[in-house]
Amino acid sequence: MTKTARFALAGAVAAFLALAIAMIAGGAAFPRIIPGLPDEGTLTRWGLPVSKLAMDVAGLVTVGTLLAAAAFLPVDKGLLGKPALRYVHASSWAALAWAGAAASTLIFSLSSTLAIPVLDVFAGNELTSYASQVSQGVGLTLVVLFAVAIALFSRGAITAGSAGGLLLLALATLLPPALTGHASSSPNHDLATTGVAVHVISMALWVGGLVVVAVHAMRKQPHLDIAAARFSRMALWCFIALGLSGLFAALARLTSLGDLFTSSYGWLLIAKTVLFVVLGVIGWWHRGRTVPQIAQGRPGAFLRLAVGEVLIMLTAVGLAVGLARTEPPPFLPPDRTTELLGFSMPPPMTLGNMVSLWWLDLFFAIIAALLAGLYAAGLLRLRRRGDAWPLGRTLAWFTGVVILVIATQSGVARYAQVLFSVHMIEHMTLSMIVPIFLVLGGPVTLALRALKPAARRGDRGPREWLTTILHSRVVKFFGHPLVATSIFIASTYALYFTPLFAAAMEEHLGHIAMTLHFLASGCLFFWVVIGVDPAPHKLPYIGRLLVLFVTMPFHAFFGIALMSMGKVIAPEWYDQLGRTWGNSAVVDQQNGGAIAWGFGEIPTLIVLIALAIQWWQDDERKARRADRRADAVAARTGGTGDAELDAYNDYLTRLNKQQAKD
Repeated sequence: MTKTARFALAGAVAAFLALAIAMIAGGAAFPRIIPGLPDEGTLTRWGLPVSKLAMDVAGLVTVGTLLAAAAFLPVDKGLLGKPALRYVHASSWAALAWAGAAASTLIFSLSSTLAIPVLDVFAGNELTSYASQVSQGVGLTLVVLFAVAIALFSRGAITAGSAGGLLLLALATLLPPALTGHASSSPNHDLATTGVAVHVISMALWVGGLVVVAVHAMRKQPHLDIAAARFSRMALWCFIALGLSGLFAALARLTSLGDLFTSSYGWLLIAKTVLFVVLGVIGWWHRGRTVPQIAQGRPGAFLRLAVGEVLIMLTAVGLAVGLARTEPPPFLPPDRTTELLGFSMPPPMTLGNMVSLWWLDLFFAIIAALLAGLYAAGLLRLRRRGDAWPLGRTLAWFTGVVILVIATQSGVARYAQVLFSVHMIEHMTLSMIVPIFLVLGGPVTLALRALKPAARRGDRGPREWLTTILHSRVVKFFGHPLVATSIFIASTYALYFTPLFAAAMEEHLGHIAMTLHFLASGCLFFWVVIGVDPAPHKLPYIGRLLVLFVTMPFHAFFGIALMSMGKVIAPEWYDQLGRTWGNSAVVDQQNGGAIAWGFGEIPTLIVLIALAIQWWQDDERKARRADRRADAVAARTGGTGDAELDAYNDYLTRLNKQQAKD
């Protein structure tokens, strides 16, 4: 048996033992069976978590192999080398195993849900209904479909871009099962959903990456020093994200701190935390001791420690699967409103309540922190290098971030889920105010100046990846003024005048997608109109004004349409909330239409001022450029550098000579 095979066997044993211990400790292995009630049987009781464990491990390996090919190993002008190609091909087999394990999990999940033996699942049409209508079944079906797609497309992937695209798809495929489990039913499902998503992605990158790097070291493949160094830099951020997201997810599921010590769920959380701390210590040892030794030609210490670290990681994965089969502490929401929103109905809306009733939206808090932190890091790097950066761009960027925080974390966000009028304020702010300041900040230009080129010629670092994305066909398509404007206009009508709005309000993931779309579509549109970053299609200033004046009336028409409606949009959502104060839903919706109608003047004025300044600055640059060109010509020819002025001076000279002769 090869070293790699022994390593895989040891990892499987560690994960299964951890799962078995967690199942026994959590009570899922031997539940109390009441005579006369249906029971899924021992096969399902153990087959479901084992299939789930196999699905998770196969997903981690798929992510790890694609990560190694796209980011850890060097490439040559975008083409994958032989070791990277082998990992991409290996991801095909891992993805097939992932799809098979997900299909098995789907069958066992239905058996557990219906409390019937697994063989009875195939008797009727329940499997088809479960896979297409129930959220857990739909999530597993998506895993099967996406994993098969990864397996097929990875066979022909030869570039770093294709490997990176498959990696993004693999990370997205990890999410559906995780987001339809305990997170969807926790007391604060907003916090739990985002916490679980970040937890799963950071764990996949960390665990999957280390597994492949360890295998790379075992097989004595080239560029181990580069792969280990890149993994080490990524692992630090994954460790931080994993710890914080795990903390937030635990806070969302536990009703009190005492649940940690009085429930099986809490004890398993403590066990996972201990393993997490141990892994942090090992990672610190890697970063300070073993990774530098690889560059010195001594990979043995790194390999030995990495193997032990992977075994601990897989033990933690087994515990996590067992934890998912353990019932969390019960939570009974006091009313339907709390169950829907994750918080109780706020008091009647006042300016004081809007300012004081803050609510943590973890997803957009992370977005705001990343926007502010990455921009500040770029500024710091330029300053250390002695390079200047316009103060106006800095002020614009952080103004946009502050407004983003206010719109998504303050009482505005809380009342936006209860009142359509406040929702429209949030919508207009995120799509028409925040993007203006963000695009004026020039983040792409800052990144291109701050990021260093790849150390190896032809390789791809962050700067090269950013340049590749800017020149990609996708960016060229969406960056076209006609496409960006169409998305900005049409998406508003499509959202509110179709069932999409009701679906987005009732599901937290839908609400995140809707809010993120507001921000992204606004940034895309205003990037075309007033963006200072390089764009695939640069409009003249007259064209930009035309696009602006053509677009804004559509928002006014949208507001008028809302003001004229006598029927409530998404009545199912607002009726369930049971709001007893304020205007009726119809009147509040009409107020929202008035806000949409009048709101367009504010961003229009800001954009006109920005365009006027940009136009004036562009004329100034052209004038200075023309002056420099004229000076250069004058230095070479002895003239003034201005062709018309030189011709006129020649004419006067000839005229004077003619008069002297006369």
